[in-house]
Amino acid sequence: MSADGVPGHLADDALLPLWRAVHDRLSSGRAVRSVTVQRLDDAAQEALADLLGWATYPGPRATVRLDRLDAALALSGTDARTVVETVVGPLTDRAAEQARVAGEREALWTWLGSHPVVTAQPALLGWVEQVRSEGVPSSGSRGLRERLDTALNVVASLPLPDGRPLPDLAAEATGDPHGLDQDRPLSRAVLRALSALRAEPAPENAQERRDLWGAFGVDCDAHSSNVLVLGLRPGGAGPLPSTLRTWAEAGRAVSVTLDQLDAEELVCRSPVVHVVENPSVLALAQRRLGTGCPPLVCVSGWPGNAAVALLQRLAACGSELRYHGDFDGEGLRIAAHVMVRTGARPWRMGTEDYLEAAERVHTAPPPGRLTPAPWDAGLDRAIASHGVAVHEERVAERLLLDLRAEAEAQRTARGAP
Repeated sequence: MSADGVPGHLADDALLPLWRAVHDRLSSGRAVRSVTVQRLDDAAQEALADLLGWATYPGPRATVRLDRLDAALALSGTDARTVVETVVGPLTDRAAEQARVAGEREALWTWLGSHPVVTAQPALLGWVEQVRSEGVPSSGSRGLRERLDTALNVVASLPLPDGRPLPDLAAEATGDPHGLDQDRPLSRAVLRALSALRAEPAPENAQERRDLWGAFGVDCDAHSSNVLVLGLRPGGAGPLPSTLRTWAEAGRAVSVTLDQLDAEELVCRSPVVHVVENPSVLALAQRRLGTGCPPLVCVSGWPGNAAVALLQRLAACGSELRYHGDFDGEGLRIAAHVMVRTGARPWRMGTEDYLEAAERVHTAPPPGRLTPAPWDAGLDRAIASHGVAVHEERVAERLLLDLRAEAEAQRTARGAP
């Protein structure tokens, strides 16, 4: 008798095929009435026949009823469960384990789809579906969740306001300067997410990867990243505030670089700063309003780190940022990105604004691939229904009326004549 109460002859190698088959069936988590044992050699057939009291050998394949097996083992003071756990190992519940793993995976996808970075920029939902289609790696849900959470936190930090090198970003995000190297799964996840934001194919070579990182302010030249400004009159005596005031008083726009923004603090007391997507709208405001234009910033499409840095600093000074862009697929994605990175509010960017403008548009290009607008749940559906884009230039006159009204409100607030 063994220490576990199982007679030694039951642990004979000849009976191992039987015990393994029983162990496998009992671990299934389902009711078991019989097991089938295959590839029995002569020694195994003899041992099985002796155990169950069969008059003849069963052949290389035998089916054994568990109730009869337990009855035979009862003569030795044991049962099938005790024997297989002693000889083969502890039983598991595969059905319960599969249910647990399935539950973890579903919880992972629910978490990912409702992640704040995804809900703030619904263009990432396509990336979520791509990640889900690839499934969970053998390492399990927990490791994948940690990697995806880190990837989304990196996405949320871009574009960088200071143009740091990629190793610096990696060290900050992961603690490892090589954490975003091109061969790392995290780097691939981040780049694919950034591609999804811009509705572009994922980069396929080193140059495309560098270009995409650069578009989001990583390893960016602080002199080449710039933002257009009109009518901004910040306080302070430094070179940048003085330059901005000089050009505002002249009614001219000025291009501000990231290097200039980094050189000194910018303090602006403007209660409202309007933001547009297209330089042509800013140019029209300059021609029509000149020195009377209230603070106006142009991000020129997808905002670079200079634009984000300026808008974040204006918001930190207490300015309310109001953003307007194109009514098309890319315009909605840019707007969502600007709003989530700077705290800007939509400016005439709702469904009613689009429908009013679309009524006056007779010829226009299609809107391209649309993604939901977090600030207006029905906007993308309205654009899809009409099937036409309304670019910012088509509503510029309406925007100018708002700018004139804001200029008058600010003059009144200052007590100016």
